[in-house]
Amino acid sequence: MADLSRDRRAPLLPMSPALHRLPGATRHVLRGGPEVRLAAERALGLAVPASACRAVCAPERAALWLGPDEWLLISPERSDDAAALRAALGEHPHSLVDVSHRQLGIELRGAQAATLLAAGCALDLDPSAFPVGMCTRTMLGKAEIILWRTAPEVFHIEVWRSFATYVAAFLEEAARGIP
Repeated sequence: MADLSRDRRAPLLPMSPALHRLPGATRHVLRGGPEVRLAAERALGLAVPASACRAVCAPERAALWLGPDEWLLISPERSDDAAALRAALGEHPHSLVDVSHRQLGIELRGAQAATLLAAGCALDLDPSAFPVGMCTRTMLGKAEIILWRTAPEVFHIEVWRSFATYVAAFLEEAARGIP
């Protein structure tokens, strides 16, 4: 079967100092119980969050809590993480799905990043309510996204490829209303 995640062309996104597409990555959605989370930690050498709405990152990997039994695992493009995970999870009931072809990462940065997101996102993005390291599924305008605050003025947005141009245009339009 063809590896679609490597053959797809990236959607066109407006480039700016505040908004840019992140480098390609391998993305897996992992589902399972506590034993699956622990086995994944051993396989990846990365803590997989047990706390709600938290992300853990290492230099080249990240694990984002999406639900009580669901995580988004982000690894370098063409990593061997899937094989390591399959081996570690073998006998545990789980689901491991490669979603690399379906979504991509966008970074939004700057002093107005939270304000731009607030134009179409109902979350309270004040650092006291949405601190660095927090992540969640939410809506931005009409697109479902995963929003992760990676630094005080930096947000990582995971979005389906088919909505990436919409999300970028939405943020660009929101920026027009900020003096």
